[in-house]
Amino acid sequence: MCYVVSEAQKHAPTTAKRRRSIAMVTHRPGENVANVVSFNEGYPLKEGSDVSLDIGGTKLDLFTKGDSAWARTAELDKTIVAAMAKGTQIIVKGTPQKGPPTTDTYSLGGFPQVLAMIDKACDIKR
Repeated sequence: MCYVVSEAQKHAPTTAKRRRSIAMVTHRPGENVANVVSFNEGYPLKEGSDVSLDIGGTKLDLFTKGDSAWARTAELDKTIVAAMAKGTQIIVKGTPQKGPPTTDTYSLGGFPQVLAMIDKACDIKR
């Protein structure tokens, strides 16, 4: 398995009680799976809610379960990773079970280089 993890640089509201929020892209070549995108929001998400992403104007919705969000399809995963490789930041909006909606901002500086490293390590071709 190969993966890249990033922690959000900014959180709003800053008063929200939560664990750290992280973004991850995972390859599992033994299962013939690549580019799995996930976001752990650091709090229990409202059941049935979506998490929204904005990557340089590309807006996408992810399904949620527990404290995490994922793309609904492998094609959407690929679209998200491609947008991340070209973008400068991701804005992630989630709705907790309790409390106000949150907004997290992740930097994508260095993402193309790190993605190339995990692609090489897991023999993923782009």
